[in-house]
Amino acid sequence: MNGSGTAPAAPTPAPRAAYRRLSVEERRTQLIAAALTLFAHRAPEEVSLDDVAAVARVSRPLVYRYFPGGKPQLYEAALRSAADDLQLCFAEPQTGPLSERLAAALDRYLGFVDEHDAGFSALLQGGSVAETSRTGAIVDGVRRAAAGHILTHLAVGSPGPRLRMMVRTWIAAVEAASLIWLDEGKLPAAPEVRDWLVDHFVALLVATAASDSQAAAVTRTALELEAADGPVGRLARGVAGVVTDSGHLLEPGAAGGNHEDDEDHQGHEAHEDAAGPEAVPPSPADGP
Repeated sequence: MNGSGTAPAAPTPAPRAAYRRLSVEERRTQLIAAALTLFAHRAPEEVSLDDVAAVARVSRPLVYRYFPGGKPQLYEAALRSAADDLQLCFAEPQTGPLSERLAAALDRYLGFVDEHDAGFSALLQGGSVAETSRTGAIVDGVRRAAAGHILTHLAVGSPGPRLRMMVRTWIAAVEAASLIWLDEGKLPAAPEVRDWLVDHFVALLVATAASDSQAAAVTRTALELEAADGPVGRLARGVAGVVTDSGHLLEPGAAGGNHEDDEDHQGHEAHEDAAGPEAVPPSPADGP
């Protein structure tokens, strides 16, 4: 009671947040996002549906309602979602020097690897209990899509087998370097790994150009857009400094010619030995 003899007014309850039922697609997206959060830092076999339900703040039966196939089905859906993001890493506008485009793509790629470290390792190294033939096809699709983006940057309408092999070899090297980078505690720093991988691409392209006319044409076009103070210019000067004392490698004709002359000389001597000494006519002073 207050002084007037009436009961004090009850406090007004705080308004409750309006509950909104998620649509089927929204709920499915929520569960995939929760799974991705867990798969990013733990191997798939270490994640249970109870873990996913706890992160999504739903019941375990609800997870099964959307993914009746259990964890393998949820893992495949999460992997497909991650693959879509990973493919976009190499989608870069086709303007500017090639080295800058590759660097931008690698920044996004290494950022993805950094964010999904444990899941990325489990994905590429395989052996997970959640792995299926379909998940393997998803991973291979990412690799092929990445190679397609790179070939587009090279502006090649119909790339030949050597150029395709070169690009796919580089994609494999990027994957391997990423796994090693994670294993080494993310050292060296990501920008150093990025620049190193750009150098690898340029080196592979130039090496392929030495024996493939299509790659040679692509290389000349790409190098025309590079600046002397850019990454490719620095690489060229660095390589020149390493091979500066190996000028003899640029003169195979001279070395080969000397070798052939020696062989001809040795052959001529052998012919003389076989034929015996040349007969010398007697001098008139020697008499009969």
